[in-house]
Amino acid sequence: MKEQLIEDIKTTLSKTKVDLLAQIAAKQANAVKDIIDLTFHPEEKIAFRAAWILENVYINNPKEFVADVDYFLARFSSQNNLSARRHFGKILALLSKKNAPQEIKKILQEYSTEELVETTFAWLIDENVPVAIKSHCLNILANFSVKHPWIKEELLQTMDYLVDKESIAFFAKVKQVRKQLKRK
Repeated sequence: MKEQLIEDIKTTLSKTKVDLLAQIAAKQANAVKDIIDLTFHPEEKIAFRAAWILENVYINNPKEFVADVDYFLARFSSQNNLSARRHFGKILALLSKKNAPQEIKKILQEYSTEELVETTFAWLIDENVPVAIKSHCLNILANFSVKHPWIKEELLQTMDYLVDKESIAFFAKVKQVRKQLKRK
């Protein structure tokens, strides 16, 4: 599976092809783990494309992702490819949403999420991390503030610090996250 997928993603992908590869992967045993592994490929474009496929596996087939959630969570903090991080961040933001599938909520409730939270805060304050990743970080941290109440105050302070340093898009996301935190 892995070798074939590498061949499939060596060239530029269209959204249609990503969806097709995600559908195929969702139906094959160990495919999600293989894709997660490929997101760490030394060739950055292969890693990015694998992460894009991985995101679509989750979006299109969340129940197929359940068996590999622990593996994804274990690998999350070691993702150093900024293009892949964008997809990892989006996946974790979706996994930690209050409307995530019940099986995933249960896994996250029992999972030791401290390292995920530390990594997410580190990505959020890193000047070299693009705003799209930071946007997902805000969602992740707001979502985890239910499990870790201390995050709320830390996140509010961090947003206050970053709001003048980042773009207008970041400012808009901060407003949205502040509203979310007020409801908790």
